[in-house]
Amino acid sequence: MKIERIDIVGLGALGVMYAEFFTEKLGKERVRVLADKDRIMRYRKDNVTFNGKVCDFNYRDAAEETEPAQLLLYTVKYGALEQAMEETAHLVGADTILLSALNGIRSEEDLGRKFGKEKVVHCIAQKMAAMKEGNAAFCTNPGELALGVLDGGKEENLNVVKSFFDETGFTYSCPADMRHAMWAKLLCNVGVNQTLALCGGTYSDVQKEGEAREMMKSAMRETILVANAEGVDLTEQDLTDWLSIIDGLNPDGEPSMRQDSKAGRKTEVVLFAGTICELGKKHCIATPVNDIFMEKIK
Repeated sequence: MKIERIDIVGLGALGVMYAEFFTEKLGKERVRVLADKDRIMRYRKDNVTFNGKVCDFNYRDAAEETEPAQLLLYTVKYGALEQAMEETAHLVGADTILLSALNGIRSEEDLGRKFGKEKVVHCIAQKMAAMKEGNAAFCTNPGELALGVLDGGKEENLNVVKSFFDETGFTYSCPADMRHAMWAKLLCNVGVNQTLALCGGTYSDVQKEGEAREMMKSAMRETILVANAEGVDLTEQDLTDWLSIIDGLNPDGEPSMRQDSKAGRKTEVVLFAGTICELGKKHCIATPVNDIFMEKIK
């Protein structure tokens, strides 16, 4: 199988960035941006922009499309994933490959339950600096997608996606241990995203010694304990590695969850603290900091 077209669901910062990249590389007709009629009308009326440029996307009403997707990329927030899956279910054919650029470790499980594990290529969106204000998306570093197959996924599908990305010049990596890589990204999100969503401020507030940095590290250590109980070899070295990365970020920058909380949008606390608290109970591991995040942020 060779991928000739990509379909994208969700125009947050990442969705806009990916839709702009593939539209530029492949042309409009090979990139469908799927949504419902009302959302498409808003996109066209208000003009979605990327780094100041108006985006000329191939918007398609998902309900009216009949041709099955070849590569279907979900870039919605987790709270909108269930609806997105329902709206695109008729486009998932026998050979459709599914990618999720969502945070956390749950979205692939959800896609696998609904459409079949063999269709899912596991994915982590990482190393990017992107944000969105209204319909305006901005990116200073596009980062990469880390790819792998787990839990019944097919190596053949991974290779098909890699070939498509190679053809278009899209940046990706393939970690040797995909499960560890996904948990390591969760480790970061649980710490820095939630701490700044709760306490406010910018990266500078967790780059210096103090209450916010200690809260962040405590939440990350709870994640390590839960990961170990799940059979994932996260260690204190993973925490140290992330601290080094966090300390090198723009001090005036903000993680996505802080942007969401500041704008009054629903956050991903259920994906982060919710996952850790749930698995903590499963393994009888105390998760007091993540319990606070769940209570205060939600």
